[in-house]
Amino acid sequence: MTTPARVAGHSFERGDLLLIFTLALGVFAGALDAGILAPALPSLTHDFGAAPRDSAWVLTLYLVANVVAIPTMSKLSDVYGRRAIYVLCVAIFALGSAIAIVAPTFVVFLAARAIQAIGAGGIFPVATAAIADRVPPERRGSALGLLGAVWGLAAIVGPNVGGAITHYFSWHWIFAVNIPFALAVIVLARRAVPDSAPRKRGPLDVGGIIALSAGLLGIMVGLTRRDANAPSLSSGSVASALVLATIAFTILVPIERRAAEPVIAPDLFATRQLALTYALEIVIGMLEASLFFIPAALVAALGLNAAAAGALAAIGALTFVLTIPLAGRALDAFGSRTVLLVGATLTALGLALFAFAFTSMPAAVAAIAVAGLGFGALLGAPTRYIVSNEVPTERRATAVGVLSIFLIVGMIAGGSLAGGLIGSDIARVAGYRLAYEAFAVLAACAALGTLALASRTRERLLSAKP
Repeated sequence: MTTPARVAGHSFERGDLLLIFTLALGVFAGALDAGILAPALPSLTHDFGAAPRDSAWVLTLYLVANVVAIPTMSKLSDVYGRRAIYVLCVAIFALGSAIAIVAPTFVVFLAARAIQAIGAGGIFPVATAAIADRVPPERRGSALGLLGAVWGLAAIVGPNVGGAITHYFSWHWIFAVNIPFALAVIVLARRAVPDSAPRKRGPLDVGGIIALSAGLLGIMVGLTRRDANAPSLSSGSVASALVLATIAFTILVPIERRAAEPVIAPDLFATRQLALTYALEIVIGMLEASLFFIPAALVAALGLNAAAAGALAAIGALTFVLTIPLAGRALDAFGSRTVLLVGATLTALGLALFAFAFTSMPAAVAAIAVAGLGFGALLGAPTRYIVSNEVPTERRATAVGVLSIFLIVGMIAGGSLAGGLIGSDIARVAGYRLAYEAFAVLAACAALGTLALASRTRERLLSAKP
């Protein structure tokens, strides 16, 4: 019998600890890709000659490709095993990173981002499912919290490294750090990640993926092309894109009802707890998109260079990573409802302060720190904890994959909305203020929504199920 090891106050079997470390390293590489790119956004769009409004595509197109990858990779991991698909995802992510380094045009760069997204789309849901498969229920919240803490660590390192590389070298090279991480993960995964899987077979829901992707692309185009100063949606491209989104989402409903293995399974909304969790995840995703634009807002408002803006943004990431392990332990002690309520409230306060005072450096630092505390609770593990408890073992990867899809739907909507509100001039301070006012309102709505979640007593009963 193996001797348990303690990490950050948590006790795990050594085999479980190696599994968590391996999965966390892959999650770190995927998470680093988002934070490391944010300070480079003004320089990147300038070098490619892209319109400032199109800066949101760097985030949102990546996320649409994620939507395609998440159900595909989650399904494949249910059929062929966690290890094989996890290694495949990491390898694809590394390939996209290599192409991004040498991208000569904006189009090639976006294509590289799409390749990255195909790999990254499977990393987190497959890792979460592998932990849920192996780690006992009484330590599952802590394990997921550690996984989330690694995400937060990447959020700290990313803006600093990305800002420094962009300022002193070139944004092209910010992707180089992904490659050694990917190689290390592939080597470790072959030893640490179990190859077992529920072996749940069935056809991939191609029609559902196409309809969902078309709807999200419509939202992207409609919101990024929306002029915040215009009184209507009369623009041809805006109206056409939103009509496309409406049609696609309307078609998606009957497709999913008939599909043998739907990408968004209707039975995953069978309980109020699940339905509320998925709805909250959309709002959380919209709020998460706000993090991507913080360095650019600081550059516009305070005239900082990329390195300085990345360092300030990393303050929020620091409070984020310090909060996540505590939030993971709080899940086991107090339940998801309390953690989500506190997180959403702090996020609303931080974003509201940032919206009204980010032209002052001290106020901006305070706002970023408060928002970081809130995001640490929201993005650590609570929604994945709920889903893992609510669904049976053979549906966990798929259910977590759907949760990831809803998070990305929110991020696409939030990123596209921010792109539209920022306007045609990425240096315009008023656009950033308007965007963060909207994000603060959304966070307040999320706080109210958490009150309808189930109590900790009910969660304890569900977590005892296999």
